Amino acid sequence: MFTGIIEAVGRVAAVKPAGQSAALTIGAGGMDLSDVSVGDSIACNGVCLTVTALVPQGFTVDVSQETLRVTSGFGPGTAINLEKSLRLSDRLGGHLVSGHVDGVGTVTAVKPVDANLEILVRFPAELGRYIARKGSIAINGVSLTVNVVTTDTLAVNLIPHTLAATNLKDLKQGDRVNLEIDLVARYVERMFDRDDQR
Repeated sequence: MFTGIIEAVGRVAAVKPAGQSAALTIGAGGMDLSDVSVGDSIACNGVCLTVTALVPQGFTVDVSQETLRVTSGFGPGTAINLEKSLRLSDRLGGHLVSGHVDGVGTVTAVKPVDANLEILVRFPAELGRYIARKGSIAINGVSLTVNVVTTDTLAVNLIPHTLAATNLKDLKQGDRVNLEIDLVARYVERMFDRDDQR
């Protein structure tokens, strides 16, 4: 479990194909790894991955064929947002994020607004029912508030701190981003589905 508050921006240092899967070496970008062990979870661009080894200034993870198929942002040299898993004693500064990506969106516009950036993202149609104005969404693992939502597009505002602390500052039209809907929306749907089956 994560919060969507990014600890560092790392970089994919190496990609080693393993059939249709891959092993990645990720530079930690200054994130403190002193309390990380093999088997721990780290969210990488919003994807919960398991540390398989610690290397100088980084770590390695295995990424399955399915994960590669349904996510984006793991090419060699790619800057990625990193967050260690939540401890029970940690503050929940963002919102509860599982690290299970629900879909890949496409950036349709990036608009400067004062010192901020407004980002518009087209999302897969099946996610529309879970996205609400003033609700939470994780984009590349970053906890954000939805300011506007239409049939297939959402808008979020990135403040200067978010721009400085994440890889979202580099987004441009046409980029693909990992999206995770709010856990609350997912469980509410499940509750209604169970009521309908009674």
